[in-house]
Amino acid sequence: MPLRLAAAILLAAAAALAQAPPSFTLAGDWDVLVSVSGVNPQTVRVAPVALLSVTAERYDDLPLFNPKAGGWVRGAQLKGVKAQETTSPFLVDVPSFTLRAGPEPGSTLFIKDTDYTIDPDWGTFGRLPNGRIQPGQPVFATYRHAQTRLDAIVLSPNGRISIQQGEPRAAAPAVPPLEPGNRHLGNIYLPGLLPRLSNDNFFPILEQSFPEQVLPRSPTIQRLTHRLNAGHSIRILAWGDSVTDGVYLPNKNTQRWQEQFVARLRARFPKARIELLTEAWGGRNTGSYLAVPPGNPHNYRETVLALKPDLVVSEFVNDAGLKPHQVQERYASLLTDFRSIGAEWIILTPHYVRPDWMNLASQRDIDDDPRPYVAGLRQFAASHDVALADASLRYGRLWRQGIPYNALMLNAINHPDARGMRLFADALMALFP
Repeated sequence: MPLRLAAAILLAAAAALAQAPPSFTLAGDWDVLVSVSGVNPQTVRVAPVALLSVTAERYDDLPLFNPKAGGWVRGAQLKGVKAQETTSPFLVDVPSFTLRAGPEPGSTLFIKDTDYTIDPDWGTFGRLPNGRIQPGQPVFATYRHAQTRLDAIVLSPNGRISIQQGEPRAAAPAVPPLEPGNRHLGNIYLPGLLPRLSNDNFFPILEQSFPEQVLPRSPTIQRLTHRLNAGHSIRILAWGDSVTDGVYLPNKNTQRWQEQFVARLRARFPKARIELLTEAWGGRNTGSYLAVPPGNPHNYRETVLALKPDLVVSEFVNDAGLKPHQVQERYASLLTDFRSIGAEWIILTPHYVRPDWMNLASQRDIDDDPRPYVAGLRQFAASHDVALADASLRYGRLWRQGIPYNALMLNAINHPDARGMRLFADALMALFP
């Protein structure tokens, strides 16, 4: 073998070895042993979750505690753990919580479970009917709380492995900016109060991005691609729930999935004239649209079919309670309606939501979406020649890219941020290679 060829092969092998996936191993309560090819294993120490102290935080009118409501709305929301529209769970150090009638340490101390109660998971609290706290009476809360954090583990050009601490947030922590030249090996996810690290906190980067594949083109996509290439006018209707409404985003006009999708679609098909419309109803599902009478602001026939879109792209994480046979029944009826007005249809599979809502014990090793609804969508689309943009697949592999998916939820439950919205747009654009 020529020396030059042999050298090239050795260099290629060395490069491949250097980029082999790293591994993280628990080496102590807050210590991580990091192993990566070509470098001696090194131990890094993660800064434990800090507890922040809040003193005499004022609440002017404490509501009655409602144990039947969702945990994040059972009472007043502690400001220290407030996320977008909710609180983040498991952040409050409940034993530290006290409630007084005034800001002074000597003011009347109210008694837990007599005057008030607090949800220990969600950090919401309210007065009790027979307690001493009166409607409209200011109260003052003192407590300690944690925040969520994503720390990056990096390899420098000189072979040193170190950790860069992320910015603590109540929800949706981001990976800290990395210094040029450093290789990002993975992240450590700190979701709140933790006595010590476990393997569930480790997110080594196993793949750099979602493994895109060439998807078979459904008749829907073939027809749409022909019209887009020909420069026709296309009216697209984004139809969905709060994730489609996106009112919670800092800039919904650019960050919503449909805005990102259409911007990229226009770049991909510059001759086409694309109009985007949105019809969305937060906290509702397809059944809600079908149930309301004419004249309602979200009546299905008046606000969806009457718009006569050329393409409907639907997103309904709130349909996730449907079983496959219910998907078949309801979605077959929708398909008949769309075809009656000449509309094409792309169904978006939903993002992952809070792990406990999906019966997930971890945010790792979760490639397969366990929800029957998602299986039903895939079966329905395949059997009816309906295009499917499978965003769920992308959420299921985020852990391989070093990202715990719930770190993308602004409300710590089910509202994706702009990063999460991009995954929907990625799934849609994958249909238009």
